[in-house]
Amino acid sequence: MGGWRNAVQEAAASKPLFLTIYTTIIVGIVATSFYVFSAIYSPSASTSTQSISTSWLSSPPLSQNGGSNFSNNISQPTDKASQPGSNQLKTIWEAPPSNSKMPPLESFKLTKELVGERAKDNVIIVTFGNFAFMDFILTWVKHLTDLDVSNLLVGAMDTKLLEALYWKGVPVFDMGSHMSTIDVGWGSPTFHKMGREKVLLINAILPFGYELLMCDTDMVWLKDPLPYLAQYPDADILTSSDQVVPTVVDDRLADWKQVGAAYNIGIFHWRPTEPAIKLAKEWKDMLLADDKIWDQNGFNELARKQTGPAVNDDSGLFYAFDGTLKLGILPESIFCSGHTYFVQAMYEQLRLEPYALHTTFQYGGTEGKRHRLREAMVFYDPPEYYDAPGGFLSFKPSIPKSLLLDGEHNLESHFSLINYQMKQIRSALAIASLLNRTLVMPPLWCRLDRLWFSHPGVLEGSMTRQPFLCPLDHVFEVNVMLKDLPEEEFGPAINIREYSFLNNPLLPQQVKESWLDVQLCQEGTEDCHASSNTSRPGLLRFPKNSTEEMTREEKFRNRMKRYVGIWCCVENHTPGHIYYDMYWDEKPGWKPAPPQTPEEDHPPF
Repeated sequence: MGGWRNAVQEAAASKPLFLTIYTTIIVGIVATSFYVFSAIYSPSASTSTQSISTSWLSSPPLSQNGGSNFSNNISQPTDKASQPGSNQLKTIWEAPPSNSKMPPLESFKLTKELVGERAKDNVIIVTFGNFAFMDFILTWVKHLTDLDVSNLLVGAMDTKLLEALYWKGVPVFDMGSHMSTIDVGWGSPTFHKMGREKVLLINAILPFGYELLMCDTDMVWLKDPLPYLAQYPDADILTSSDQVVPTVVDDRLADWKQVGAAYNIGIFHWRPTEPAIKLAKEWKDMLLADDKIWDQNGFNELARKQTGPAVNDDSGLFYAFDGTLKLGILPESIFCSGHTYFVQAMYEQLRLEPYALHTTFQYGGTEGKRHRLREAMVFYDPPEYYDAPGGFLSFKPSIPKSLLLDGEHNLESHFSLINYQMKQIRSALAIASLLNRTLVMPPLWCRLDRLWFSHPGVLEGSMTRQPFLCPLDHVFEVNVMLKDLPEEEFGPAINIREYSFLNNPLLPQQVKESWLDVQLCQEGTEDCHASSNTSRPGLLRFPKNSTEEMTREEKFRNRMKRYVGIWCCVENHTPGHIYYDMYWDEKPGWKPAPPQTPEEDHPPF
């Protein structure tokens, strides 16, 4: 175990020719013609390769595999004084010399001196994780350094992460957790163990006397939060919440009397006051005594022992816990959950600037969290993400106005809209498979929200607009789409990208500007043949029904059936979920209805 924890316990390779295809497909329910466009791009040329490298170096390259391809000469303007009269902070992203040796593990122990070296204005910002979350952590750090915030530390739960971060120039300490390096999954025993590590970490840092802004790795900072937090110097704790109904319409603290949702411990700020230290200790003791308690539930139970009265008339703080702790709830509109940001776009409707985005309220596991951050173009991927083998394919759906806007927003209209889009996406996935291209998913429109519990379509009092652009994981099983399914049963993998991919500034300009039209044609007509050769400019004509398409069909169908999830949940019915069906159009009379018997309660495969 690391020293801090003991104290608490006492208490893609380059290719010769790279062809990229972008495709636009306009499909009706009955229409069979596809009108598509694509780009040809060859980064094998030295000029192209140089331009990619230069554009990436403007933002420090982030490696998803923890390799050493992170440029050693990259630095951020983060040399700021940490304390009056103290030494300046060491520059983040300035990697150690390549010929140097890794310091001994002992030197990475969490100590008051280590925190003091990184703190600024007595504040330290901390996240932690294992190697499976390396790319999330690099994204988290990159956003802060882009905001000129450098008083941060990352806790490494395994030595693989610690070493990888050290060689990238990221301030890191050893948590002594000896955790697995793989993704643990929400709700698993290891997930709960990670939650307890957070509590132990808070108890270790608070006695050092520094303010602590503790963050989960699946969130990003969009705006420097420190000036906002400094507005409430009397607060012992400021915490985010899962509130989805707005309690204020400006940037004040949330109205604590209206916050009925859980306090979310993914973003919260602690001051080293006596009430805060007391709460932290009781929280730690509670979790260590019962390993079945979820850390967030434990915090809520303790904090809500008392709620109120208000500390004063205008600060938004209130007394909680034992009646002496001053607590504030960060506003739900600008310290955003996955619902207020991706579903409601609450900050946008209220014309506010969001400080933070936390990928809660999503349905695709870690892959779903990553995909959502990519949809928002706030996730930092390495250059190879924008250089997929075989190239890309995209299409623009054609959706009738009636499906989006006419009639009531109910189950029938929602599923009619989704099914219409699903059929077009199914066709695009088939073309992507045949052409060996990576499909850029289209924006997805929904008329009803998705939640874990019964609801009338959208939550009463929320700012969810109907229809709304919904995250891909509202309908599709993003974690399955990105999983390596056995090819002998499911056919070749079909890679995907987020709908905003073509608008991402990290996408090389050459890709954006080079296009090729691709159309489906009747087999046997002139220049109509199955080919993935897009090296010639102009037009590629591809047969609607090729022999290859027929041979792949059954495996392709097996794959497609697993790509969609459920809608949840109908009120006053158990179970209330309804399965999406990629092949709904092959079942005459198909209606969106929940299973009527236990035997019917299974996906459509």
